[in-house]
Amino acid sequence: MANIKTSISFGLVNIPVLLNPIIKNNDTSFNQLHKKCGNRVKYIKYCPVCKEEVKQKDIIKGYEYVDDEYITISEEEFDKLKVENDKTIEIVAFVKLKDIDPLYFEKSYVLNIDKPQKAYTLFKNALKKSGKVALAKTVISSKFCYVILRFGENQIIMTTLYFQEEVNLTETVQDAKTTEKEMDLAIQLIDQLTGTFEPEKYVDEYQSRIKEAIEKKVEGKTIKKVKSKKKKNISNLLEALEKSIQDGK
Repeated sequence: MANIKTSISFGLVNIPVLLNPIIKNNDTSFNQLHKKCGNRVKYIKYCPVCKEEVKQKDIIKGYEYVDDEYITISEEEFDKLKVENDKTIEIVAFVKLKDIDPLYFEKSYVLNIDKPQKAYTLFKNALKKSGKVALAKTVISSKFCYVILRFGENQIIMTTLYFQEEVNLTETVQDAKTTEKEMDLAIQLIDQLTGTFEPEKYVDEYQSRIKEAIEKKVEGKTIKKVKSKKKKNISNLLEALEKSIQDGK
């Protein structure tokens, strides 16, 4: 999905934009093969009642409201539930970014333009100057969602949000007692490890090893087990904190 045309609805101002996903999947893709012969496995949609393969055009959507009982909804009925122009990014409020728990952040997109546009520039710079983010609602593909629009890297960044019912937080266990010295050492260790976030430093080590392994296998070499550094397990919290600080120095 790239260069999807949409628009931001800012009061009575309409701002045409192009929607592009920012994040790409970095995982190495593998095919599933039959162990016996090494050929790719095919997925067949099969009906066990009719005992036949089912084509895509013969598949409909059903909701199981009780065990083994379904109601079906056709694509025409789904269309009746959609609101006209629901793919517009309609702003409903402006809020402070710090008021939104990062737990609710899902996927990010960049909202670009293909030529200079006064309304886009004004809205982007207004977000920067106000120090706020726009809370909006829209539809991406066929999924309704709430999003935030924020200023970032001289562009408008859009991030979809999880709904509250999707966020599953368990109840916290009662706090254990800690000493003032333990807290002081914990803060000291945090200070010792404090730095700046530089994303280029943090690579996917596992995926890198997979890519290296693939190259070795293609060359006919064997894959060796990765050696991990053994860490000394210290059960005493105070001792573990003191040793961590000492090793850091």
